[in-house]
This record gives sequence, structure tokens and C-alpha cells, in this order.
Amino acid sequence: MPEILKIDPLYPEPSLIEKATEIMKRGGVIAYPTETFYGLGVDATNERAIEKIYTIKGREDKKPISIIIGSAHDVDIFAVNISESGRKLMRRFWPGGMTLVFEASPAIPEILTAETGTIGIRYSSHAIAAELARNLAGALTATSANISGEKACTSADDVIETLGDRIDALVDGGIAPGGSGSTIIDASMEPPVILREGIIASSLIDEIIGCSS
Repeated sequence: MPEILKIDPLYPEPSLIEKATEIMKRGGVIAYPTETFYGLGVDATNERAIEKIYTIKGREDKKPISIIIGSAHDVDIFAVNISESGRKLMRRFWPGGMTLVFEASPAIPEILTAETGTIGIRYSSHAIAAELARNLAGALTATSANISGEKACTSADDVIETLGDRIDALVDGGIAPGGSGSTIIDASMEPPVILREGIIASSLIDEIIGCSS
């Protein structure tokens, strides 16, 4: 069984956040809640830890994995050549359930981009997810905590039932909202293109930037 860390989703206990962060710094894999589903988190700069996620999920290595950052300012560490359209979307929808795809910086391991040269980045509105990223002083991976192709998990019990002892720790932050995943927009092109409509409706995005889909 993974180590279980029960953390208040509104007021995360710093010592428990630090404990979960240390597990990731050592190359471990955690499951944690976001504003959509539970995700699998490792240090996004640790290639060996990222490889573990592909193994745990049975995920094809040709599929990229997005990341969560702890501050909107951190986007410039992990992405380059960000357009004004991308900046507008960040200002309007971050923190929140929007993943923006940008040209990846050299700080991003190629395994995360699946050699596409781009990386999906989200600044989460979930306090636990954001605090974990801030404590890493970088970013953590944001792929859903499930077996590839199967239902995403919305509770700690779901994660244990699905992944069991494949992970090192489980951050139990209560029930995740579920429903739709994050809205994904390719902001590496102009105009940006909606790749997946999720919890942020395309109509709201069109008001800001007039994305195509």
C-alpha cells in the first residue's frame, strides 16, 4: 500500500506538503487531487521518475504528459516563444482548469514532450496541486491517476483500487470534482487551437481570443 497523507484541500498543512514533495524529490510517484481528477505526480525534471509513470499507467511513450506549475511566472522556465494570445489566456484562466500547450524550453525532458517539442502547462486552482508544484520549486506531472484508457479517479479510494501499491504515496485531499478534464489549447500556434473542450467552455475562450477548434 502507498503511504497515505490526508491533507485539507482548502488549507494544506505545510509539513504534509513538504513530505509529499520530498517523496517526489527522491524519485517517487504520488497521486494527488486537482480541480478535475486525481493526478500522478513526479518531479517533472526527473526522467527516471517520468518513466515510472508510463509504466504505471501502461501509457504509450508517444503520448506526451502535461505539467502543473506553482505560479504563472514559472511558465517562462518551461516554455519559450509564448505569444500574446497565450499570455491573454493565462491572465484570464489561470489559475484554473486550462492546459496551454507551448513550445518547450530546454528545461523540459524530451520524454515529457514525446519528442513533439511542445509541453502542456497548467497553473492549477487546486490548493494542494499548486502547493506541491511550489514546493518542488518547479513543476510536477499532471497526467490522470489511472490505467491508460480507463476511467479517471475522483477519490483516494478510487486511486487505491486502481493503482494499489504501484505508487509511493497518496495525497488524500477528499473528492475531486470529476466530470470533464482540463480544457486543452494549443497556444504554440496563432491563432490558438482548442484541442479538447473541458471544464472551461469554448465560448468563454472565444470571448478572449477567438480560438479555432
